[in-house]
Amino acid sequence: MTATAKSKTDEAASPTDELDPADAVAADEAAAEEAEEEAKAERATEKDGSAVTAEDSDDDDLIADDDEEVAPRVSSGVAAGAAAVVSAVLGLSALTGTWTSRIAAERETLMGQLTTTQTSSPADQISAVYGNAWHTTALVNGGFALLALVVGIVVLIRPAFGTPGISKQAGWVRSVAWAGVALGVVGIIMSLGMYFDLFASMPTPPPAAPGAGGAGAGS
Repeated sequence: MTATAKSKTDEAASPTDELDPADAVAADEAAAEEAEEEAKAERATEKDGSAVTAEDSDDDDLIADDDEEVAPRVSSGVAAGAAAVVSAVLGLSALTGTWTSRIAAERETLMGQLTTTQTSSPADQISAVYGNAWHTTALVNGGFALLALVVGIVVLIRPAFGTPGISKQAGWVRSVAWAGVALGVVGIIMSLGMYFDLFASMPTPPPAAPGAGGAGAGS
């Protein structure tokens, strides 16, 4: 084989697709541009995601703020609770009687005994000694019942005229206040029935025996 043929064979065997230096530089630039575009796209995606997250967070904060504004706060209820208990106690006292009503009734009984005489009729004696005391007891108990009713109603309607934002009472306060109102209403009904003798009529003296007056005169 000659030298000329050998050189041609080597030239044929050598790769013919080797890039030109200019082409290699262009390919590197294209790859760099593509990588830069991909990085920009990733940054834009991350930015959009963070914006959506921030917007959702703002919406959650607004919802939480609205809930805090709409939800009424529960007051401490110290004064309201005490007033509710007082109302219930007054209503119970109106039904069972109090020391005040007993003293008033005893005073009326004593006044009746002092004002009546032996010559007074039995009906007058019963009215002065028993009837006046009975009616006085009814009046005093009715006053306690009315006071229980008023205090209970004031406790129940107090939030409507109280501090803005505090429009809800504790459940036990309202329950006790309603109990005071109910006892007050029942006490008023019982007192009215006692005063007007609806539940029990006034005692009446027995009729005089025939001939009792004549026998007394003859003796």
